[in-house]
Amino acid sequence: MARKRNPARLVIALSVAAVLGVFLLYTSIAGGGTPSLQPGQLKGRTGQVTLGGVVVKQAGDARSSAGLRFTLKDRKGSTVVPVVYHGAVPDMFRAGREVAVQGTLRNGLFVGQRDTLVTKCPSKYVDKKS
Repeated sequence: MARKRNPARLVIALSVAAVLGVFLLYTSIAGGGTPSLQPGQLKGRTGQVTLGGVVVKQAGDARSSAGLRFTLKDRKGSTVVPVVYHGAVPDMFRAGREVAVQGTLRNGLFVGQRDTLVTKCPSKYVDKKS
């Protein structure tokens, strides 16, 4: 004897799938995260942000109690901001390298959140300058 299929089960399953799809779309688009800024856009900002820029100079050591201190500059511009950071430091970290770190601005000093420092690797596909 053949089982009769219940259309209500199909409607419920499709409804659940649609709700999950809308939820995933909403969290990926409107869910946010932290805004990504450069040093020139940081002035007057409060709250958590991701600061990106080029390392100008560094001092200190991430393992010391004072932390790693370095200065970030806009990619295209001259605005700089001092940064203090505690946590793991990528091997590629050095002056001239583009980095991003999450944190907050406190009294003109950007305080990086532990273990959020990442370096941006230069592209292999950019034409070399002769």
